[in-house]
Amino acid sequence: MNKVIELSNLTKTFIAKKNVKVLKKISFKFKSGKIYSLMGPSGSGKSTLLNLISLIDRPSSGSIKYHNKQIDFSKNRENDLFRANNIGIIYQQDNLLPDFTALENVYLPSLAAGNKKENAVNKAKYILKTVGLAHRLEHYPNELSGGEKQRISIARALINEPNIILADEPTGSLDKKTSIEIFALLKKQLNPKRLIIFATHNRFFANKSDCLLEIIDGNIKSINV
Repeated sequence: MNKVIELSNLTKTFIAKKNVKVLKKISFKFKSGKIYSLMGPSGSGKSTLLNLISLIDRPSSGSIKYHNKQIDFSKNRENDLFRANNIGIIYQQDNLLPDFTALENVYLPSLAAGNKKENAVNKAKYILKTVGLAHRLEHYPNELSGGEKQRISIARALINEPNIILADEPTGSLDKKTSIEIFALLKKQLNPKRLIIFATHNRFFANKSDCLLEIIDGNIKSINV
């Protein structure tokens, strides 16, 4: 298994009336072929860490390497392109565009990555079929159930064949039966060249990962490999 992501002394401080250090010198290596769960109480920094790994946010100090190449956080456009081609993101709230169909929501990230529309559409149709939504291509988000919207979110995250999938509480707003179905679908996306990191409050799902990480007091305190 190859080392895909390396965090070194990663910190994140939010500046308000009083500086709040959310993450404190986190160092960890994530390898391909594994699914990692990230646990911790609300406000512990799970979402913050995922935002740093996805390059949506930048650390206060420390570094992130992908395949041994250090990220330069001043290169916004380069990092945006890297994210589009290498990282798929699934949110707790589906974040689907309300005025676009399921099909459009899935293929738009492929266009953003520079692919031709015909290829993007065909690929999106195939992925939606694999997640069981071939019959929902032309439906809008307000016409879909919570579970269906999360399936679309997973399809959208997969459209550019990322080797990293980040999921922030992907089952947090779903009922138990649907949560189990969505988690099973997410876990099926793992392969030897891909890693998955998901944040959760649910220890039942966390225990199904290959590696359970807990963020306590701004650092990774407990690792179950």
